[in-house]
Amino acid sequence: MALRKYKPTTAGTRWRIGNAYAEITTDTPEKSLLEKKGRTGGRNFQGRRAMRYIGGGHKKAYRIIDFKRDKKDIPATVASIEYDPNRTAFIALLHYVDGEKRYIIAPQGLQVGTTVLSGDAVAPELGHALQMKNMPLGTVIHNVEMQPGQGGKLVRSAGASAQLSNKEEKYAVLKMPSGELRKVLINCYATVGVVSNSDHSLQSMGKAGRNVWKGIRPRVRGVAMNPVDHPMGGGEGRASGGQPRSRTGQYSRGLKTRTKGKGSDKLIIQRSNGKKLAK
Repeated sequence: MALRKYKPTTAGTRWRIGNAYAEITTDTPEKSLLEKKGRTGGRNFQGRRAMRYIGGGHKKAYRIIDFKRDKKDIPATVASIEYDPNRTAFIALLHYVDGEKRYIIAPQGLQVGTTVLSGDAVAPELGHALQMKNMPLGTVIHNVEMQPGQGGKLVRSAGASAQLSNKEEKYAVLKMPSGELRKVLINCYATVGVVSNSDHSLQSMGKAGRNVWKGIRPRVRGVAMNPVDHPMGGGEGRASGGQPRSRTGQYSRGLKTRTKGKGSDKLIIQRSNGKKLAK
């Protein structure tokens, strides 16, 4: 992926670093795979604001993505690589030999004209979907299921990938993008490759208005508020506000928010901070 730096002809372009969209091959989505997508503006059913800093934004249509990859052993040709306003990754339009069309999350390096497959006896090649028990150790994957047939839930954002580090009798051990070592049922499906648009995190909006176009309104710092509005508000001059916390007083650093004795604790071998869980 390539980034585009703009000449500072305006204040907004001075700090803007945008996406060059070099991988995108068309700007016209497949109409049969579009759905209407409404907007709340952060309002609830009473019309009252329930979430702050949400509002405005360009109109979007939702692209129906095939996270299950359940068309087994039917070849599909990549027709196009497209931009999706609803996610950070790019998407790929597949044309199956039986005439059906589907969108999938595009892996890095997938080219138009490439044939991709999903199934139990499929080779672990880029864009192919198969069970993790049929993959060699060290395979880089994304769009990982948590339950067989559920559809991919893990590792779907731009540039993300997990690595198959070990196989046990019932579980595959994955190294997650966070560094966490985690067990997932070995007969779950995953797609081979790294998610596209890996330089997404290096982009810079350049001005607040570009975020408003995405439906994100400016966020006010707690220390800039009055004491009645935020626990970190008030004070004389540039007072720090003490321990960083949310508007409701919950600490943002150091406070453990994960439920104790959660069911999935037994599936986590090592946390992202390197701490191993006691079994």
